[in-house]
Amino acid sequence: MFADLVGQDDAVATLRQAARAAAHVVAGEQTGGGAMTHAWIFTGPPGAGRTLAARAFAAALECERAGAGCGECHGCHTVLGKTHADVRFVAPEGLSIGVGEMRALVLRAATAPSGGRWQVVVIEDADRLTEAAGNALLKAIEEPPPRTVFLLCTPSTHPDDISVTIRSRCRVVALRQPPADAVAAALVERDGLASDTAVWAAAAAQGDIVRARLLAADPEARARREAVLSVPKRLTGVGACFDVAAALVAAAKGEASASVVESDAAERSALEQALGAGGTGRGAAGAMRGVAGQIKDLEKRQKSRTTRAQRDALDRALVDLAGFYRDVLITALRAPVPVVHGDVSPQSEAAARKWTPESALRRLEAVLACRESINLNVKPEIAVETMMLNLWKG
Repeated sequence: MFADLVGQDDAVATLRQAARAAAHVVAGEQTGGGAMTHAWIFTGPPGAGRTLAARAFAAALECERAGAGCGECHGCHTVLGKTHADVRFVAPEGLSIGVGEMRALVLRAATAPSGGRWQVVVIEDADRLTEAAGNALLKAIEEPPPRTVFLLCTPSTHPDDISVTIRSRCRVVALRQPPADAVAAALVERDGLASDTAVWAAAAAQGDIVRARLLAADPEARARREAVLSVPKRLTGVGACFDVAAALVAAAKGEASASVVESDAAERSALEQALGAGGTGRGAAGAMRGVAGQIKDLEKRQKSRTTRAQRDALDRALVDLAGFYRDVLITALRAPVPVVHGDVSPQSEAAARKWTPESALRRLEAVLACRESINLNVKPEIAVETMMLNLWKG
């Protein structure tokens, strides 16, 4: 179960020890080292494998082979398939996780595990908890049921990501950005990629193995990346800045819409059928009028989910763009570290000759400031336009 956690040896050792201790708890034996606790936070940058680590740990807790996380038993398989009766995966449908959902989850988690092991709650984006939802979760963590484990995934333990009170009651597992060579080796061994393709994809994805697989396999993903990396040379004036900003935001919206259109249609169709759409009896029309509110709620959730998908797509583009300006900076400073975007190194080398290191750093900071603004709910169009103007001015 832990084999997919690339470059995370220390974290894997910690989780294996805790899973073994948990198995002793289930058996009514002394753990000896206090390695197991009821609440965990998995932190790390994008691509580090926070959710993957939490899922692997959940499987190890439910593993039928004394916490080994074998990946072969019924417990491991059902956790992987998200069908285990005692494991709940929580991910925001939209931009946040609300208090109603969290209260219902806490109530469910308070029950005894049906399989005789653990009730496990995996919150994949704990940094998206609303304040009220965080308070509901805090109460459960402060007074945990004896056989319930909470696994929270968040970028960091900064108060902007997770409340200090929740943090103080959890054990933290800090994951690091996997080295590109480790990711490349995993792509070769597990995905059968050619070595040169794996090395390129691992570097371009900046250690994110999921994105590296996507770049290696999806021509559209590679085309979107190429379009982003062409941004610096397209910034020739104020008008061009606004045009490029509009194109970048539109591309993110298009990518997001394509990713949710099928699931949205399937959800709406399933709900309408469950509510009796297409009926011909005398009460059919009245019944459909009565469920209009449920349809409206679904549309609201889907709109919020689309907005989140748009922001995630735009953030991936901004990460690529930040990688380019990092390449310019380290090239200008002759730093002994590899560039991210080696396939466009002539472009970054030319920029390094043209700009001062201070100018390259200002441009990098402009991209990072844009990411932060969008995270703070600044309208993407405004944040990206501001960034483009700062990139042009340098």
